Amino acid sequence: MAEDLVQETCLRAWKSLDSLQDDKAAKSWLITILRRENARRFERKQLDLVDIDDHGNDAKISDDAHHQTEWVQAQIMKLDVDYREPLFLQVVGGFSGEEIGEILNLNKNTVMTRLFRARNQLKEMLDSEDKLRGHQNG
Repeated sequence: MAEDLVQETCLRAWKSLDSLQDDKAAKSWLITILRRENARRFERKQLDLVDIDDHGNDAKISDDAHHQTEWVQAQIMKLDVDYREPLFLQVVGGFSGEEIGEILNLNKNTVMTRLFRARNQLKEMLDSEDKLRGHQNG
């Protein structure tokens, strides 16, 4: 997923290289392209999430690593964009809290709070899934 996103970002950047007017702004220009591509992917993924939800709570998540990865990605996509975006920039982009603040025009403390909340929400989702699986197996 991350590799595809970076590849698509590079392709879009290459195609629109003429629109970059200031070489000093290249980093923020690329980040903007990356954010827009991520938003496009999120919009496309919404249909997939609806399909997953249609199966109801009785669908078991496989212990297979591939299915676990898909499940985690689906949970991340359920996060509010205010939490998902900084988390994505940190985990996939490798940016620091300060860099994320610059990219998103946010205070570093705000970024750190959003990262903390995003992780907590993901942990709660995982805990509730574990409880659900425990009830189904027991």
